[in-house]
Amino acid sequence: MIKILDLGFLGLNEAIAAFLVETSAGPVLIETGPHSVNGNLEKAVNNCGYELSDIKHVFITHIHFDHAGGAWALAKSGATIYLHPFGKRHLGEPSKLYASAKRIYKDKMETLWGRMEAIDDDKLVTVEHGETVKVGDTDFVAWHTPGHAVHHIAWQVGKDLFSGDVAGVKIGSGIVVPPCPPPDINVEDWIASINLMRGLDIQALYLTHFNRITNISEHLDALEKMLWDWANWMKPYFENGTEQSEIVPKFMAYTNKQLSDFGLSESEIAKYQAANPSWMSVAGLMRYWYKKG
Repeated sequence: MIKILDLGFLGLNEAIAAFLVETSAGPVLIETGPHSVNGNLEKAVNNCGYELSDIKHVFITHIHFDHAGGAWALAKSGATIYLHPFGKRHLGEPSKLYASAKRIYKDKMETLWGRMEAIDDDKLVTVEHGETVKVGDTDFVAWHTPGHAVHHIAWQVGKDLFSGDVAGVKIGSGIVVPPCPPPDINVEDWIASINLMRGLDIQALYLTHFNRITNISEHLDALEKMLWDWANWMKPYFENGTEQSEIVPKFMAYTNKQLSDFGLSESEIAKYQAANPSWMSVAGLMRYWYKKG
């Protein structure tokens, strides 16, 4: 049994999810959301009939704050955190990760993401590509899926795939868009990860932002098209040496128009911007083109 937990990020529905998977060994959590919504997470878990302290296994797709910012609090209450090998040192000693984010978010840091504390080494378990972690009667298979982040894992449970950000953001009946924050965006790696997902024996994608997708082939085709659309929109600005401060309002207008042209309301667009701020994708995609030379 899979239960989608709406974490009510910034007071919005359907911006960030966590997922509770019931196993014979008790409840398992996939994603934690940021620490700023830990109270909402606790209420959602309580509504499923459990306490946070009942959760002894937490699987995160990657270490970005909106997916794993609350992992330390779960670890303090006894949970083991399963993650990509590249993410372990950052959760074990998060000061650099936190400082880097604070340079971006400044005085909004606490409101958006809350605190982040170190996780003891014995609570962090790294998982290799294709490796299976068994919890009770349930297998969790790790697929390393870079492109959005080098430390990204999509977790397969039976015929369901918890895809983090690598399968994009799609809220309600809206379009699918690729979250492209710095520093790891690599379009070619992302396409390879999309192709990996195409080859899996799955029936549903669970997106952290924020949906259950069953038309998988159509969804992934649309994601690949939009990823190239955004990257190629950005390329001339990189080639011309345009300052990012000049690009941001133009790209925000471009992406908001894509959403409004699809028929989304202002409130629906606000959810997209909370889940995937388009200004963040400017820095990510500009860095991508810079690294390509």
